[in-house]
Amino acid sequence: MAATALKPLIAVCQLTSTPDKEQNFTSCSRLVREAAQRGACVVFLPEAFDFIGSSKQETLSLAESLEGDLIMRYAGLARECGVWLSLGGFHERGEDWASTQRVYNCHLLLDATGHVVATYRKIHLCDVELQGRVSMKESNFTNPGPEIVPPVSTPAGKVGLAICYDLRFPEISLALTQKGAEILTYPSAFTVTTGSAHWEVLLRARAIETQCYVVAAAQTGKNHERRTSYGHAMVVDPWGSVIAQCQEGPGLCYAEIDLAYLHCIRQEMPVCTHRRTDLYGRVTVLREPPLP
Repeated sequence: MAATALKPLIAVCQLTSTPDKEQNFTSCSRLVREAAQRGACVVFLPEAFDFIGSSKQETLSLAESLEGDLIMRYAGLARECGVWLSLGGFHERGEDWASTQRVYNCHLLLDATGHVVATYRKIHLCDVELQGRVSMKESNFTNPGPEIVPPVSTPAGKVGLAICYDLRFPEISLALTQKGAEILTYPSAFTVTTGSAHWEVLLRARAIETQCYVVAAAQTGKNHERRTSYGHAMVVDPWGSVIAQCQEGPGLCYAEIDLAYLHCIRQEMPVCTHRRTDLYGRVTVLREPPLP
């Protein structure tokens, strides 16, 4: 499958990140180079592509700033391969690191020259306690992001950035669509418990209600002794059909983005014009990043 002028090709990665940052970079680099050779114009990596720590202390010690070595290496990889990179969940030591000792869960979008064109910091933190099954409190070591980032024009279309647990909140997908998104991306690290029950259902729901392509890179397999991820990275089209999905284990899946098809669906079923905002209001973006 190769990209065409009307149907650009994207690649979606499935990884098993560990606390070993160097090993993770090697794995990601191999997938990005493979995707570039296949003709992908945008490559999507999952949440925690940099690492998954086995404890709060390890996570904080391994985190870096956006100016650190790791992001510089990914910028070089984007330049080398001539592709855009969606780096979907970087443990960022922000400007407030010294005072808070907490990170941001940061989704970066790099263009084919390695330039950072957008940064979105996860606004919904995953604090979940499913008795005997899942215990997670992201807010113990993560600051929530302050804003929704407007969609970014890429070679594949206008991409709206989100991360993992954001998938459970349709408001962000509706807000991004209202701002012009054609592709919504949810790089994730779902657990097996939540993923087997909700992953595909939520992704297809977000695609159907927004009439967008939904791209979901994913963590898979055993990340460390206490963590196993669900996998099933996939792409859903604006009709809600799963058009690409990774098999078990690390790897790639590919999909063509057909914006003519997207606009046809929106024209034939114009749900955005049927909303009764006079009765239940309109989802709007109240805070956006300042203009550069």
